[in-house]
Amino acid sequence: MNRLPLDEVVQLLEEGNVVAVPTDTVYGLAVDPRRPGAVGRVFALKKRPEQFALPVLISSPGEAEGLGEATPAAARLISAYWPGPLTLVMPRRAGVSLDLGGDPSTIGLRCPANDLVRGLLRRTGPLAVTSANGHGEAPLHTAQQVRERFGEGLAAVLDGGRCDGRVSTVVSLIGAEVTCLREGELAFDELRTLAAGS
Repeated sequence: MNRLPLDEVVQLLEEGNVVAVPTDTVYGLAVDPRRPGAVGRVFALKKRPEQFALPVLISSPGEAEGLGEATPAAARLISAYWPGPLTLVMPRRAGVSLDLGGDPSTIGLRCPANDLVRGLLRRTGPLAVTSANGHGEAPLHTAQQVRERFGEGLAAVLDGGRCDGRVSTVVSLIGAEVTCLREGELAFDELRTLAAGS
């Protein structure tokens, strides 16, 4: 496996390009949301409606504090499941002006359990990352599948071997009730019980 040097991947992201990256679940399409036009390139590449906000990957659980307003329920879930296949949608912290699509008052955060992508995130800061597939299509598990699907739409594919997981479970912590937006690798019933402090 010939892996692209991280220095090159960092440079491509800084230039606003879309790069495919491995995670602990499936491959993702990553951009630096602070670069003009970068997020729009992901929406166009996936043909994803912009009302479906892009989630943000972070290198460590502690980074969540600077981006979202963590509730006690969020703290319990973060402690138990991060790094891991759990995306938490929470109120966005004031002053975080990233254009991710969707509701600008919220943000979806995940700390993945994949050393390669977390090493990249330590270099770049938080990245907007969504599963590497067309909107409504099945997720992709290998670098070759991603190359074949997206071709020249990608500046690069960071090959991390096969990613054999299901997509992350997405939980909303907006409002009084904990709700499941997408069930994936983790069972929602277990998450809801823990979020409630039971």
